[in-house]
Formats: sequence, structure tokens, C-alpha cells
Amino acid sequence: MDDYLNTFREMISLRGLTDHTVTSYSTYIRAYLDYLANILHKMPVDVSWEELRDFICWLQKDKNLSDRTMNACISQIRFFTLYVLHKPWDATQLPMRRFDTYLPYVPSQDEVWRFISTMPDLKQKTMTAVMYSSGLRIGEVCHLRYEDIDRKNLRIHIRHSKARQDRYAILSHTALELLTRYWFEYGRPMGWLFPKQSGIDKPIDTFFLSRHIHAHEQRLGWPQRFTCHTFRHAFGTHLYENGTDLLTIKALLGHKSLESTTIYVHLASNGTGSAVSPFDQMGGVSCGQV
Repeated sequence: MDDYLNTFREMISLRGLTDHTVTSYSTYIRAYLDYLANILHKMPVDVSWEELRDFICWLQKDKNLSDRTMNACISQIRFFTLYVLHKPWDATQLPMRRFDTYLPYVPSQDEVWRFISTMPDLKQKTMTAVMYSSGLRIGEVCHLRYEDIDRKNLRIHIRHSKARQDRYAILSHTALELLTRYWFEYGRPMGWLFPKQSGIDKPIDTFFLSRHIHAHEQRLGWPQRFTCHTFRHAFGTHLYENGTDLLTIKALLGHKSLESTTIYVHLASNGTGSAVSPFDQMGGVSCGQV
């Protein structure tokens, strides 16, 4: 089974995905191969569609995975079947699952300011301020380099984002002041702007800031609702509330599709909630007159 897993990882790598993505995708296939070896006692080429459906049911029951996660698993089994086994894939035998979509939590502008301004550690405060004020993903913050900060034009060069394209994000005056103070107090880093704690040759781990964000919530006595991505959603939402158009927000966030950006219409306080029902504009028609 190791040969199958290694071939899968090789084929995934040929798509140019990151090491983190390769590792994440391999998790589902490793579970699948373990199931075949320990429960079905079959090789992948001999598995029937019925047995494949049984595996999906077993995986969801055993791991209690969400429908969205199960779709990711099915997608990777499809890739495994096509590119490792070189067998055709029949989508009618194993359909993708429908799943519920929930709106993420977005704090108000006052809550974001209170959260960031009260962070006691300068490094954590600076990373969070940059993440919010520029709408960056946590991975983009961790991989910032000194030369990415364009102080003259007040913008940040984001390299190789999730959408596999470079872009420029805005650089806040206030965030720049924090960055400057951080840079002087933390050894004037010239490579990675936020280097790994154990050495300057690697970027800081993403879980570093996640851990401290949760710790600061506890310090404030707030319920645990913030994640690193909360600040990116807050950036997009607050831009829309302040009158920025969706196309500009799309460009700043680096979204491939405008559909990804329209979520901020629903999240903004002046979005769909500000619409007035035509029933309320009909000029005093009471329920008794209807």
C-alpha cells in the first residue's frame, strides 16, 4: 500500500501544490488504503463501487466528518482512481454531498480595535494588525519578507497566494507604524519579516498566532469566536460597510471569483439588512385593510 500512497503523493505534487496541501490530501488516501488493507483485505484495483460507497459511509460514521470534508475525501479518491489506478471515474456511482453553508462570525470595527489595541505582546499585535488592516490570510502574514513592504506606496506585495497569483494589498499607516516599531525592537529582520522562533532562516509557524489569539480572547473574557481568518472576513466586511465596491474588495483579497466576495454583502451591517421591504413602502396599508 505504501507504493500506492507514494505514487499518489507524487501525482499530487506534479500539480504544483504546496507540501502542506500534499500532506492534507494524503490523509484521506492513507485512511482509504488502511481500510482496504485491514478491513476489506483487498488491493485498490479490485475494489467495487459498492465497497467504495461502504468506505465513505464507514469513514463518516467512524470519524464524524462534515459533509464538506467528505466531499474533499471523495474528490481525492477520484484523483487516486484516475491518476494512480488509471481507471475511469463514474460520478453517478459516488455523488458529491450537499452541505449547509454558514455565515462566519464577524466582529464590529470597535471590537477589532479593542482586541488588537489591548494585545500585550508587540509581535503578536503587529501580526494581527497587518492581518486585519490588509485582509491577509495567516499564511500570507507568516511568509512576508522585508522587501514585500512598500513603504513609499503604502502597499504589501503578496507572493504566491492561495489563488496562485501575486497581488498587492493595502498597507495601513497605523499598521506601518507598528511594523516599524516591531522591526527595530525585534532585531531588524531583513529576510522573513516574522521569522521562526528557533531561527531566522524559516518563517514563523501559523499556529503561533492562532494560539495567542485564543489566549487573548480568554484574557478579555470574551467567548472563543475569533480565528485568524476572522480578521480577513472583518477586513472585507468593514470595507463594504465603509463604502468600498465589491470589485475593489475582490482585488484586495485576491479572490478568483466575485462570488467569493459577495458574502460580505450578507455580513455587513449595511448589506441586505439595510434593505427596506416594499411592503413597508406602500403608504400605511394596515393588516386590517389587506
